[in-house]
Amino acid sequence: MLYDLSLHMGYTYDAPASGARHILRILPLSLTNRQRLVAGSLKVTPNPDEQSNFTDFFQHPATSILVRNPHEKLDIRMQARVQVESQPIAADFSPLLGELPDEINSCWSIDPSSPHHFLGSSPRLPETSEIAEYSKQWKTAKLTTMQIAHAVCARIHKDFVYDAKATTVDTTPKEAFRLKRGVCQDFSHVMIIALRSLGIPAGYVSGFLRTIPPPGKERLEGADAMHAWVRVWCGETAGWIELDPTNNIPAGTDHIVVAYGRDYSDVAPVIGVLKGYGNQKTAQAVDVIPLI
Repeated sequence: MLYDLSLHMGYTYDAPASGARHILRILPLSLTNRQRLVAGSLKVTPNPDEQSNFTDFFQHPATSILVRNPHEKLDIRMQARVQVESQPIAADFSPLLGELPDEINSCWSIDPSSPHHFLGSSPRLPETSEIAEYSKQWKTAKLTTMQIAHAVCARIHKDFVYDAKATTVDTTPKEAFRLKRGVCQDFSHVMIIALRSLGIPAGYVSGFLRTIPPPGKERLEGADAMHAWVRVWCGETAGWIELDPTNNIPAGTDHIVVAYGRDYSDVAPVIGVLKGYGNQKTAQAVDVIPLI
């Protein structure tokens, strides 16, 4: 699939911010045999006084901006064209859960895709006893690692209600788990903790999701969304797979990857600091338009 993407993120402040520094991770990645960024552009208003590009630990292109002058609004716009390839259905060559530790221990790499980075606690994902108890049912099951990943994905999708008003970006996985409600970030964080509690390496994927309107309805501009899902390491042979617990599906050609990380803190589309006071209003609109 070939897509044209557009993203608008706007921030309006109660009082002018006297300075701001932010890091942006919003351009899609190029991934071998999976996804290719054909072209992309990023525009920030007001024009940054300083702007530089760098690559973070997980090999994601990022943009650092500095705005020195007072400003009442910050406007971020991204446009991109991306080619996404369909993926073959992966055969399950993953080990049984009891055999997975040996395969993890035999992996000596500590590069960004090493399973070792995705096993323990991370900044937003501490060990959570309630979620570990929830996932304990799969410890004794005679299932492969991949089968367990799919089972956990399906169970979270069944037990949780998608509710955009129930949580915020700062809601902890423990709170979301008790509510059994939330958005894609919450679904993904709970699934990652559940899998890690079983000794299965799991990480967070940030990206875009093409949504399809109901039959007979026109597609609305800005109705698509930034999205989150989960990647799971299923052993040396099977490698990484990606599952979307919000929709209980494998990530496919409707999923466009922006960044991989341990949790949301590694891949937040906009993160930074500013000098100011009062509240702020935010607005976001995403279009994922298929061309062919």
